[in-house]
Formats: sequence, structure tokens, C-alpha cells
Amino acid sequence: MNRVQIAVFSDVHGNLPALEMVLNDIEKRGIRQKFCLGDLVDFAPWGNEVIEKIRDLNIPCIMGNHDERIAFDIPVIPLSKHSEEETEARFAAIDHSKKLITAENKKFLSELPFHLKLNYKIGQKHWNIQLVHSGLSSNDTYLYESEHDEVFMDMLEESQSDIIVMGHTHLSFKKPFENKKWAVNCGSVGRSKEENRLASYLILTMDEEEILPEIIQITYPIEETALAIMESAIPDYYAAFLKNENISVL
Repeated sequence: MNRVQIAVFSDVHGNLPALEMVLNDIEKRGIRQKFCLGDLVDFAPWGNEVIEKIRDLNIPCIMGNHDERIAFDIPVIPLSKHSEEETEARFAAIDHSKKLITAENKKFLSELPFHLKLNYKIGQKHWNIQLVHSGLSSNDTYLYESEHDEVFMDMLEESQSDIIVMGHTHLSFKKPFENKKWAVNCGSVGRSKEENRLASYLILTMDEEEILPEIIQITYPIEETALAIMESAIPDYYAAFLKNENISVL
């Protein structure tokens, strides 16, 4: 039976070692089509390198909230869910990116589409796949697995899609609905908030009968990323976070 596989990843946040491990894993599986849901920058030192990797490989990418903030120099607003320590670290890390990211790369971020709609025809079946960073009208909406089903069902209906794939929260999940529909969060490549801190991405497998999402989680050299953070102007808070050293995951 004819089938198609694509890979979707999100929230790299400047973590080049994690991105390279994910891309290598996708390549080993023979998956040629890759899509990124944004947030290429902030919190690890390789913001420019991550952007250039996405550009060089021509990976279709949408605009995350961090990409938008860096591209257009949008002011940082404190989040009530963050501790005073994280708020201070967040301001410093984003300010670092605003100074570090090149003008050319900021232009690239500024031109990213807000979301993407894909359609795959397999046999007589068309599968509609909606890619967003966090939502249809906002790239800064926090939708967790615990959200009411109606929220995701409304998004599927509004987008006229069989599956809606998002990132942003750094917490992966798969929620099945009637008529072979899904809402999926592909997790985070470079700043997972899951307890294992593994790099996470999504494989979608489609044939004429069904579309199946699979969350893939792989190891990467966290210590290498943490050391690079500590050697940079990015607050050590983010190194401790990756090593899961008693840091809040809100």
C-alpha cells in the first residue's frame, strides 16, 4: 500500500546540537519532507547557526513567537507563571538574541509565514494537515493536553483539517478524535519541558486509510549545550534547566 511520511519539529531555541541529532535521525529513517513550526532562537548560543541550517536545507518553517519578537524587536512582557529568577533570565536571554542575530537572519525570520496548510493525496484520499506554532490566530497561545476537547475540535473545524500540529508549550501529546482526526503537539527539539529533556519531534505516516502520528524522542549531548550556555552571555538558568536541576517547567 502506498504511504507517505513527513517529519515535523518545533522550538529549537538556538540548540544546534539537538537540531543536528533530530535531523540526522530523520535522515536515517529515509524521511525526505521536513517542516518546522518555529521558535528557532533564544536560550542557547547558536541562534544564527540554527537559522542558517534551516535556510540552507530549505526546510519550510513558520514564525514562532520568539522569532517574531527578535525579527521585529518586540518588547518582552513578563509572564505571571514565571518565577522572578526565570523572568530575569528570560529578559537577559532575549536581549542577548536581539544583539546576536544578524540583520540578514532577522529579515529571514520576519518573512516566515504564520502557519502552513498541507494537502497530501494518497490513492483516492486527501489528507489536510494544518501546521501552527501554537494556534490559528496566535503564535503565543498555550494549549496543553488537558485542554477541553472542544477547543481542538473547533480548530480542526475552522481549519478544515484532519490533523492540526502545534508546538510552543514544549510538551508533546497526541489526542485522537472521531473521523480519524487528531490534535498533536510535536514537543520541543531544543528546550523540552518534559521530565526526560529529550529532543522531540513528530513523524506523520499517511496511507489511503489513515493518518498516524508518532512522537519520537532522542538523546543529544545536553552537557555540550549546557556548557556552551554557561560560556556565553545567556544566563546559566537555561543550562540548569536542560540538565533538569530543580528548575520549574512552567
